Amino acid sequence: MAKGKATSKLNIAIIHPDLGIGGAERLIVDAAVELASHGHKVHIFTAHHDKNRCFEETISGTFPVTVYGSFLPRHVFYRLHALCAFLRCLFVAFCMLFMWPSFDVIIADQVSVVIPILKLKRSAKIVFYCHFPDLLLAQHTTFLRKLYRTPIDYVEEVTTG
Repeated sequence: MAKGKATSKLNIAIIHPDLGIGGAERLIVDAAVELASHGHKVHIFTAHHDKNRCFEETISGTFPVTVYGSFLPRHVFYRLHALCAFLRCLFVAFCMLFMWPSFDVIIADQVSVVIPILKLKRSAKIVFYCHFPDLLLAQHTTFLRKLYRTPIDYVEEVTTG
């Protein structure tokens, strides 16, 4: 890598499904803070960000946080959480694709269904961070759950491959 290229600053987008207070969120916020401290331009995109229940760094101005799709449900009668997360993240990805200029790097966190959409930004390198595959976390105990999970598991397998 050329010497000048090694010191260039990157324009980095991070897509995270729900920017609340939790371990995955702490990791994403710490990564964003660290990248910004090295001079990179970092921008977090999410479907939910409650400024009254979040990490301080997300409202301090170190990097912008843009919310798309907060009107979309997180669940349907306390069911269908994974499907709702897929739809919310897809909405965020499409908004980012059509409303924002190119990024050098896009980090997709937790929900892999956005990867094919993000690849449409040909100039960007896509990094997927998977804390733990949802396929292995989800219960497949009843026929209805298996029926519900089968397409979700398939999409997760294909998009992480």
